[in-house]
Amino acid sequence: MVKLYSMIDITKIKTFSLKGRKSKVDLKDFASLPVKGTSFLRFYNSLPEILKARDLKELVEATVRAKRNKKPIIFMCGAHVIKCGLNPILIELIKRKAINCIALNGAGIIHDFEIAFGGKTSEDVSSALEKGMFGMAKETADFINEAVKEGVGKGLGLGEAVAEKIAKSYLRYKNLSILFYAYKYRVTICVFIAIGTDIIHQHPSFDAGLTAEGSKRDFYKLIEIIKNLKKGGVVLNFGSAVIMPEVFLKALNIARNLDYKVKDFITANFDMFYHYRPEQNLVKRPHLSGGKGFYIVGHHEIMLPLFAQAVIEKL
Repeated sequence: MVKLYSMIDITKIKTFSLKGRKSKVDLKDFASLPVKGTSFLRFYNSLPEILKARDLKELVEATVRAKRNKKPIIFMCGAHVIKCGLNPILIELIKRKAINCIALNGAGIIHDFEIAFGGKTSEDVSSALEKGMFGMAKETADFINEAVKEGVGKGLGLGEAVAEKIAKSYLRYKNLSILFYAYKYRVTICVFIAIGTDIIHQHPSFDAGLTAEGSKRDFYKLIEIIKNLKKGGVVLNFGSAVIMPEVFLKALNIARNLDYKVKDFITANFDMFYHYRPEQNLVKRPHLSGGKGFYIVGHHEIMLPLFAQAVIEKL
C-alpha cells in the first residue's frame, strides 16, 4: 500500500499560559445579582458590560451628553411604536427636552390623531378588508386631510400642519397625542409619506399635491437639523424598516453635499428583527468617516420604556 502522507506530530503543538491571554469577557463586566425591591437605576447598573447591554448603556450616555451639550436628538419611528401604547413615554421625553425632532411616517399621524380623538386606534384589517371598508373611518380622513389643506396651504410642513390642528381642536384625549406635545414644546415635527400607503389616501378629501408639498418641506426641515449633528448629535430609529432609514440617508447626503461636515455623531436602530436597510443606512454607512452606530433587537413595548427610563435617570 502506497503511503500518501505522513502523520502530523501533535507533540510539537505550541501552547501558552491562559494567565497571559487577552480575554474579551472579564469578571468586572459581569451582571450583578438580582435584588428584591431594588430601584430602576440599581437594576440598570446591574446589567453586564457585555454586548447589547453595554451598547445600550453607551447609547444612553451619548443621549444624555447630547442633551447637555444642546446637540440634536432626532427620534424617528414607525407607527407600530404608537400602536404599542408608548405615547406617554415619548411625551415625557418631549417634556424633558430629551427629543428635539420627531420624524414619523404617514401612518404615525393617523394613529396619533385617532388616539387623541377617541382614545383608541388600530382597526381589524382582515375583517374590514372583506367588505372593502378598511381605512374608511370618516373622522380620521376628514381631520387630517383638512389639516393638510389648511396648514400646508398657508406654508406649514405636513407634520406641523396636523399638529397645529390637533392643538387648536377639542379632542377628548389630546393629552395623549405626541403631535400635540411636540407642537406645544416647539419640537420639530417631520412626516414622510409614500402616496397610496395610508388609509387617508383612499378618501375624496385627500390632496396628493399639498400632502407631498408638506412632506417635502419637512424633508428640508430635517436636513436643517441633521447638518448640526456633528460632534455628538444622536439619531434614534424605532421600528421603521424602510421610510425613515431612506429619508435619513438622503437628508444626510444633502447636508454633506452642501459642505456641512456632518460626522462624529451617534445613530441607533431598535427593531424586533434585523433589517438590511436600517443596518446600512443608519448603523454603518453614515459612520465611515467617524461616529458610531448601534443595532439593538427587542420589542418596542419593552425597549423604549427601558431606554427612556435610563435616560431620565441619568439626566
